Amino acid sequence: MDETFIADAKDVLAKDTSVIPEFWQNKYKNEASKNWDKFYNRNTTNFYKDRHWTDREFEELRPSHIFTEHKPVLLEIGCGVGNFVWPILERNPDIFVYACDFSPRAVGFVQSNENYTESRCRAFVCDITKDRLADTIPPHSVDIVSAIFVFSALPPEKQADAVANVIEILKPGGRILFRDYALYDLAQLRFKSGHKLEDNLYVRQDGTLSYYFSKERLRELFVQHGGLVEIENDYVVKKLINAKLNIDSDRIFAQAKFQAPITTTDSIDDSAGKTQSIDDSEVSVE
Repeated sequence: MDETFIADAKDVLAKDTSVIPEFWQNKYKNEASKNWDKFYNRNTTNFYKDRHWTDREFEELRPSHIFTEHKPVLLEIGCGVGNFVWPILERNPDIFVYACDFSPRAVGFVQSNENYTESRCRAFVCDITKDRLADTIPPHSVDIVSAIFVFSALPPEKQADAVANVIEILKPGGRILFRDYALYDLAQLRFKSGHKLEDNLYVRQDGTLSYYFSKERLRELFVQHGGLVEIENDYVVKKLINAKLNIDSDRIFAQAKFQAPITTTDSIDDSAGKTQSIDDSEVSVE
């Protein structure tokens, strides 16, 4: 993002000085899962496309990437109807996937899918801001957590609780793979007056929330509050061009990787799949 774009985006956001009344702010925040359940009732499994792109962005999701000499375990938070789950299971025959969402209807669609089998996947209802993941998943047992377009659906004051919840089930050396809406994204700039709850938090027409992240906010959540190691943390800009309408606009996403600390008593696997003990000082930042 160049300085001119940022300056123009700030001007657009500065013009929206109003916020919706406190009653409605609390209502939308408290009914987040209810509104997403209504979303899936309306759209069933037809709204989002399967996410075949994830292993291009995150090498940890490729079959050749070895996290453990045992069967790798992944948790997807905010699984929706399984648009991430099914491509991952198809490409990675040895992986086991936990998948959770705070929408019971979405989880039901995952469980009723013809590809669903509990020998490879377990889907369950969970609000990660208040329901303890470790009640379903053994503590410190997950190699990878995918957090793709999920934290933006959470009120900012609950995001740190969600991070702490996820960390409890993450292995030493395990990673959180994050992608979500970023500050100055086209969708944020298009919100009209009457949709803003607070800085960078908006409500859509259907009552679902959308928060827009900065790199600094991610570092605050995962490093300062969560105590994780920052591996990557940057913006991804996807340019949209409509030649017919002569429109050139940017979709901006926050993309990051965070790793659970490793001590001398913990172990991780090297590229050959052999276990080695390493110290925190030996962990390289990619």
